[in-house]
Amino acid sequence: MSLHILLADDHAVVRQLLIDRGVAREVTEAQTGGEALEAVTRHNYEVVLLDISLPDMNGTEVLKRLKRKAPRAAVLMFSMYREDQYAVRALKAGAAGYLSKTVDAAQMISAIQQVAMGRKYVSPAMAEALADYVSFDGEQLPHEKLSDREYQTLCMLASGKRLTYIAATLSLSVKDEAAQ
Repeated sequence: MSLHILLADDHAVVRQLLIDRGVAREVTEAQTGGEALEAVTRHNYEVVLLDISLPDMNGTEVLKRLKRKAPRAAVLMFSMYREDQYAVRALKAGAAGYLSKTVDAAQMISAIQQVAMGRKYVSPAMAEALADYVSFDGEQLPHEKLSDREYQTLCMLASGKRLTYIAATLSLSVKDEAAQ
């Protein structure tokens, strides 16, 4: 299977791996969410590999916009964040699967081929997170009640990011917040 893939990530090694292993006949790269959104309006891709951490916007927001522009696009989220942090949110936003950057090449190729065939990709860790999510009898945990943007802000705060960095990343200003 040789696919045309959009890679919205900054790791050139991934592109080379996909070509060297014969998974992709062509890999288009996008460095930002804006570039990824522009690319899907120009071409049809069998698979979109989308990172959550992009310089201009959060990958989950890119995913939502991308699915509005190209509803049939098979989007595989590809991130350094563990599945239990973002996978359920990504699936709810329209992703076909979620893949941690800690996986080996064989698992990545398998996931790409699976979503290219129109199926969902669920890793064992993600399956457990989904089972926990649907079988939880009580009220949602506090962080599960947060919107995607609130959750993104919380994760950045928890990872030690400064407020000015968070505001710039989310395209917010103190003035914007004061007006609300």
